Amino acid sequence: MTSYQRLFLENKAWAKEKLTDDPDYFNRLADLQSPEFLWIGCSDSRVPANEITGTQPGEIFVHRNIANMVVHTDLNLLSVLQYAVEVLKVKHVIVCGHYGCGGVKAAMTNHNMGIINKWLRNIKDVHRFHREEIDSISNENLKINRMIELNVQEQVMNLAKTSIIQKAWKHTQLPHLHGWVYDIKDGITKPIFEMEAGTSIDSIYEFDDL
Repeated sequence: MTSYQRLFLENKAWAKEKLTDDPDYFNRLADLQSPEFLWIGCSDSRVPANEITGTQPGEIFVHRNIANMVVHTDLNLLSVLQYAVEVLKVKHVIVCGHYGCGGVKAAMTNHNMGIINKWLRNIKDVHRFHREEIDSISNENLKINRMIELNVQEQVMNLAKTSIIQKAWKHTQLPHLHGWVYDIKDGITKPIFEMEAGTSIDSIYEFDDL
């Protein structure tokens, strides 16, 4: 049996267990999706949103990419954000990074990594914005961890810069924005940065006529 075939067996066992515990489980999921949270996380396989938060299917809407980025030219991210905010009416958007993030580590080097260079350049910008603080840290692990925290902070700020979030803030006073970092070594998440709905940002980023 191959590893991927084992996934099918695990899936059938999981579905059977769910139905044994609750015969109506899948009927409810099929008819309703009303998550309170949008999770923007890293693609790293060690950082599964549902397990970290103890949420069930239907309770958290998820978007994942390398290094949990909010990039203004990423139509995938923006489509997920618009749907979550305008259709699902989520109350909270969480950007969750994690210590030991390979994407942030790679962005801190000068290695040519091919097409991913274009994605990592957005993280390099975070380094440039906070160069004085980052370069003052001599311990390499502490430096990377601080960059991971600052990257989360900047991605939350990038959310606030979108017309999607600003329109929602103007009309509904939701969602609130949260920046967290997950520690793979102990499984604990740490709040890094928060923006309540309606928080003022630099006026150059603010849209009118929303």
